[in-house]
Amino acid sequence: MYIQKLHLNHFRNYEKLSLSFENTVNVILGENAQGKTNVMESIFVLAMAKSHRTTNDRELIQWDQDYAKIKGTVKKENTLLPMELVITKKGKKAKINHLEQNRLSQYVGHFNVVMFAPEDLNLVKGSPSIRRRFIDMEIGQVSQIYLHEMSQFHKVLQQRNKILKQMQRADSTLLEIYTEQLAVLATKISKKRFEYLHLLEKWAKEIHFSITRGVENLQIRYKPSVNVSEEDDLSKMINMYMDQFRKVQQKELERGVTLIGPHRDDIKFYVNDRNVQIYGSQGQKRTTALSVKLAEIELIFNETGEYPTLLLDDVLSELDTYRQSHLLNTIQGKVQTFVTTTSVEGIDHQMLKDARTFQVKNGKIDVDEHLR
Repeated sequence: MYIQKLHLNHFRNYEKLSLSFENTVNVILGENAQGKTNVMESIFVLAMAKSHRTTNDRELIQWDQDYAKIKGTVKKENTLLPMELVITKKGKKAKINHLEQNRLSQYVGHFNVVMFAPEDLNLVKGSPSIRRRFIDMEIGQVSQIYLHEMSQFHKVLQQRNKILKQMQRADSTLLEIYTEQLAVLATKISKKRFEYLHLLEKWAKEIHFSITRGVENLQIRYKPSVNVSEEDDLSKMINMYMDQFRKVQQKELERGVTLIGPHRDDIKFYVNDRNVQIYGSQGQKRTTALSVKLAEIELIFNETGEYPTLLLDDVLSELDTYRQSHLLNTIQGKVQTFVTTTSVEGIDHQMLKDARTFQVKNGKIDVDEHLR
């Protein structure tokens, strides 16, 4: 799987842009604030229908314009798949093969990408919300059902929070109904997260072991806000959520917000049985993040039968020479890769020397054949 063509209209600083790519390494060179990351972001948004940089879609629309449009042609096995996403101030419209999709959950997953940016190094040491966003976006690429359930969960959560804030005037029966709905959805989401992280650990453990030359053993653990486990069946998990909701109900009424559920969960990483977030060195945290990102590639391939496109947004400069080499050696020859950087000096790898390059300056792009 790889993207062949990309067309932008009014996206960020690009009024109009058309590019063609090959199933190889594409290096986007340019100084800061010239627009190279915007190209990378547009590919990500085309795939995921959301940005990795902002939650405000209006920021994606060029200044003084009413919309932004991203069109792409994706090569999947022996077929070409046209994709289109139009972003307005009122919402988004998505098309697959020229057919408009009723829900974004039906759109996401047709083109798989893995993004690795400097902020992803915060996957280990950052806040739980970063890790929740990571797992939701990655599961969503391989499971449309999960995306739909997450969408339903957030709708019910919003309604339940509204009732908690208005409880003096609201009907307690209505709160019970929304609580039951939330417990069912929370159970389904937790089940899928357990399953996904178990698979992710399988790949990440092997990669991490290789990067550390057999010295470190990586473990990934899902930490739900309710003490459920992957061995529990659905009915038991639902009952456990309901019991916990009853225990925290008074606190929720006082605060006017739902205190338990998937929106409060976390992921923990352990190296040689020690919590990396607390006890790990900077190097261990970066190796863990790198291992998880490379594991994503293998997991998507295992689930879909095709490798995703890899987006390396200004991250090579954040890795030392050894980790750079391991990353590039791992993906060489099997994954379409985009690399943004201000310079390739100091990155001594044949894969980059043979790459096709795009020079970016003031929102204009010139194409070179290679870096040599």
